[in-house]
Amino acid sequence: MTAQDAKIVAKRLGDIELPSDQLQAEIKRLNRKNVVNLKQVEVLHQWLEGKRQARQSCRVVGESRTGKTVACNSYRLRHKPIQEVGKPPIVPVVYIQIPQECGAKDLFKAIIEHLKYQMTKGTVAEIRDRMLRVLKSCGVEMLIIDEADRLKPKTFAEVRDIFDNLNIAVVLVGTDRLDAVIKKDEQVYNRFRACHRFGKLSGDDFVDVVGIWEQNILKLPVASNLTGKRMMKILGEATGGYVGLLDMILREAAIRALKKGLSKIDLATLKEVAGEYK
Repeated sequence: MTAQDAKIVAKRLGDIELPSDQLQAEIKRLNRKNVVNLKQVEVLHQWLEGKRQARQSCRVVGESRTGKTVACNSYRLRHKPIQEVGKPPIVPVVYIQIPQECGAKDLFKAIIEHLKYQMTKGTVAEIRDRMLRVLKSCGVEMLIIDEADRLKPKTFAEVRDIFDNLNIAVVLVGTDRLDAVIKKDEQVYNRFRACHRFGKLSGDDFVDVVGIWEQNILKLPVASNLTGKRMMKILGEATGGYVGLLDMILREAAIRALKKGLSKIDLATLKEVAGEYK
């Protein structure tokens, strides 16, 4: 189809009708990211707190879409930085996400910039030295590296050295690919042997989370009874217990229901949306 053909089709169909201001406001609200206190998040935070206090490095492993990123970053947010005039900020917990094929310079840059220091040019050794000084001056007690399976194999040695040089609890976060990589290097594996598995939801835990999402995230005018057997069967089959997928399906189902003029998510709309995620 040429550009001219596309113009003809668009003209025939006409402009897409925009929702009312009220509906647009609801859609905007439903697209807003929220942090929900879940039991598994609280358990992870308690575990991380123990590692921070003991200055022990570890790893958090789980499949994609289980909510590891939000859980780890929210732990960092619970440790608020302390700023005094004329002194470097005290930042107890640093959380960074690293790029694909992350080398030593990329890692050092992410840490320095997270702490709001200017990245300088120089050799790897010079930038490493600056990164270590920044971590020390900011009183960092825990460094959380998300998507750690993106680290280049040789960069794991740099991570190990941060722990060795500064006695900082370093947390590697990733999928099972992370385990496969670090187990190839005995020295790295021994430093990150402690592991917390952040899993999928099942049983009563899954039902509880669906109820929390309906009450605290969707907040539709009328209750959708999402924890009923028929609704739960659809959600269980479509999400497999992954919080990330549950969030996507429920938000989209809520928006689609409102656009239909409904005040709740009905069974047909939930089936319609969930069916697209199988």
